Amino acid sequence: MKFILGTKQNMTQIFTESGEVKPVTMLAIGPVTVTQVKTDEKDGYSAVQVGYGERKAKNINKAQKGHFKDLGNFAHVKEYRLKDKETANLNVGDKVDLTAFKEGDLVTVSAISKGKGFQGVVKRHGFHGGPRTHGQKHSEREAGSISGGTRNGGRVPTGMRMAGRMGSDKITVKNLKVAQINTEAGFILVEGAVPGRRGTLVEIHG
Repeated sequence: MKFILGTKQNMTQIFTESGEVKPVTMLAIGPVTVTQVKTDEKDGYSAVQVGYGERKAKNINKAQKGHFKDLGNFAHVKEYRLKDKETANLNVGDKVDLTAFKEGDLVTVSAISKGKGFQGVVKRHGFHGGPRTHGQKHSEREAGSISGGTRNGGRVPTGMRMAGRMGSDKITVKNLKVAQINTEAGFILVEGAVPGRRGTLVEIHG
């Protein structure tokens, strides 16, 4: 399994050799450090734990400081399940970089989407709203009836599409193509859009 952590930068476009334009998202890939290697014998399952990013030492609790030791003050810690043969070559302190990826690979990208606050049904679910005539005044964007008297015994049915908090969800996009890789600068360009705002933590799986 191939994996790497990075942050979303911005969207741009590139031109292929045939002159075709492709929209891409630029991801900054920083140093990812192995903080713990878990095995079936010791922990009951096989996995690798990695740290990414940096934050002030005062914002890290004592348990994390003791766990990280001298590896760094990581802002993000993620764990990935691996097979025993995959963790055999990993040690605490090793760096995970872009060498495992190559141009043309299909990757899965996960990130937290933009938070949009409390939104109505038109923006949140794409409702068309009510009619603009026939005595209507201020109900153009209202949800309308939720059928409480005829469905589910007078209760609001589970999953009813209503107004509420929108965004700030973990979104996973599959089969995004790696357009370009710059290992020296630590950038990777992925075709298409990636969830989140600028600076959002992004997980890339091979």
